[in-house]
Amino acid sequence: MKEISVCVVDDNRDLRIALEEIITMSDGFKCIGIMSSAEDAVNQIPILKPEVVLMDINLGTDETGIDVVRVLKPRIPDTNFMMCTVYEEDEKIFEALSAGASGYILKKTSPSKMLDSIRELYEGGAPMSSQIARKVVVAFQQQAHINTDGTSLDVLSPRENEILEYLSKGLMYKEIASQLILSPETVRKHVYHIYEKLHVTNRVAAVNKFYGR
Repeated sequence: MKEISVCVVDDNRDLRIALEEIITMSDGFKCIGIMSSAEDAVNQIPILKPEVVLMDINLGTDETGIDVVRVLKPRIPDTNFMMCTVYEEDEKIFEALSAGASGYILKKTSPSKMLDSIRELYEGGAPMSSQIARKVVVAFQQQAHINTDGTSLDVLSPRENEILEYLSKGLMYKEIASQLILSPETVRKHVYHIYEKLHVTNRVAAVNKFYGR
């Protein structure tokens, strides 16, 4: 099994060490760098070129992890960024996705699911914690179908809505594939398309789209 190279960016020393140990001690993964600040991340990650970056949002300074993703994603497009944070606010989710993150999980995610999420991201998926998926379900079903001039938007296909509902219940891609009699690869592509439809050009557009303004 190919080892997936991972960097961890978090201002909490204990959590950085814990994440490094989880990744290093697990087959198929290697931690090639840990950073505590936005400045270190911006300077070191382009040199290390990891396949996946676990990025905290609050890095203890004015520059957030979202700012780092916004700077680095155009420079190293082959690197996949996944937010790993305590923040569940709608605005943070949309801002991170619009900055270039392809995954969004919460720090309370179990180690096994975190590793599954890293692999899903590396394989082209767009993993998110079940709590985040629930918020996305609400966003699409209640608000995001209306654009700024009040006309209807066919944002998600019926199949994408169905998959998002399963994600909100905490199912992994393989479990969803089994439920819907699809291949995991097909589920992965659907989730990627869901995230694509969430992507907007800037923070204001993201918030406005979410609230139907």
